[in-house]
Amino acid sequence: MPSTSLHFSDRSSHRAWLISQARLPAGFRVGSSRFDFVPQEAPKPAKMTLTLIALDKPTSDFAAVFTKNAFPGAPVIVGRKRLESQNLGAIIINNKISNVCAPGGEAASENICAEVAKHLGLKAEQVLPSSTGVIGWGLPVDAMKLALPQAISTLAAGSILPAAEGIVTTDLYPKIRRFDVGQGCIVGIAKGAGMIEPNLATMLVYILTDIAIPREELRALLKEVVSDSFNAISIDSDTSTSDTVVLISSSKVPCSDKAAFVRGLRQVCCDLAEDVVRNGEGVRHVIKVSITRANDQAFARALGKTIVNAPLFKCAVAGNDANVGRLVQAIGKHVGASDDKTDLSQLEVKLGGITIFSKGFFQLDPSKEKALSAHLVDAELYKSAPPKDGVFTAAVDFPPHEKCVEIQIDVGTGNQSATIFGGDLTHEYVSENADYRS
Repeated sequence: MPSTSLHFSDRSSHRAWLISQARLPAGFRVGSSRFDFVPQEAPKPAKMTLTLIALDKPTSDFAAVFTKNAFPGAPVIVGRKRLESQNLGAIIINNKISNVCAPGGEAASENICAEVAKHLGLKAEQVLPSSTGVIGWGLPVDAMKLALPQAISTLAAGSILPAAEGIVTTDLYPKIRRFDVGQGCIVGIAKGAGMIEPNLATMLVYILTDIAIPREELRALLKEVVSDSFNAISIDSDTSTSDTVVLISSSKVPCSDKAAFVRGLRQVCCDLAEDVVRNGEGVRHVIKVSITRANDQAFARALGKTIVNAPLFKCAVAGNDANVGRLVQAIGKHVGASDDKTDLSQLEVKLGGITIFSKGFFQLDPSKEKALSAHLVDAELYKSAPPKDGVFTAAVDFPPHEKCVEIQIDVGTGNQSATIFGGDLTHEYVSENADYRS
């Protein structure tokens, strides 16, 4: 997906690259504040960050897509209402608590929006709320309102990096992507590391542009690019209750090249989607599955998702064990369990460009086994660190490279294709999620 393959030797070089990507489009400011509070559901000290994205002037040109989870968070419920608003002037985001199915949750979100609006001279319906974090807990509304003035006082038009840093939870590092189009640009940030197999949207994603694109066109474009980017990834097969993707234009720069804008939007979304996988909880290998010559795209996508969600295969990849039998069984499982009568007689499967299965039979030998293992080792982001006090943690807090475990599947029956990204399954993932609220 990325337009170029990036490599970073250390955290500082990665951060320098983030800074180079972070210039805000015209017409936007961001600010944040961090404060201590005690969740009423679990009375022990916690920290929350408020992140504010504000426009110099409210705009009617905005779009958003949300999770299809049947238990959406209160901010998603409010966000869907905001799509009917005439214009939008700000986005307020909190981490730590997702405000999902909490008593009074919708009123809490609206309360925060009203407070933001009061400080910025807006109407409450011109403020979009977003929350991420623990499901089931209620927002500390009073503490959030007290912290808002500080977030507003830090609003600045220079860099989106404070917002990218403010929205993270278990992410190892912030994620920023940009694409310049003439005198304007598209800049996006994303939060997401676990509970990720999006359905319509993914995690929290905010894409800002100063290029003037009318509201209805923005909404159609966002749905289109989300399908091939955020809906084409999975870390752990779980769809979040808070998934949100927002695209908003300040309309400060006339659009001189619509095709270039569409290319840029697609590139930003695809790059961010892969960044989310690479920064997935415990992910040490990114798995890229390319399906070609399938009967239809829905089948191709579903097959790719089956592979990146197959627990035994994911574990094998984590251990640099080229156990390709687990890969082929996942393919057979999907086709056998579906009503699809896909003919697998022409199926060819490659790992790292090496043919491992063709026309019903494995194509393996000692030299291939060695090369397959080398491919897995080369794609590894980092080596697993020894557990500390019985807990596994990631060994790096930056992405060393953008290599993937490359899987190519030629179905041989049609002309449809799809590309799906996923991650392996590691000790770190289990450790992170076993202690998520601790």
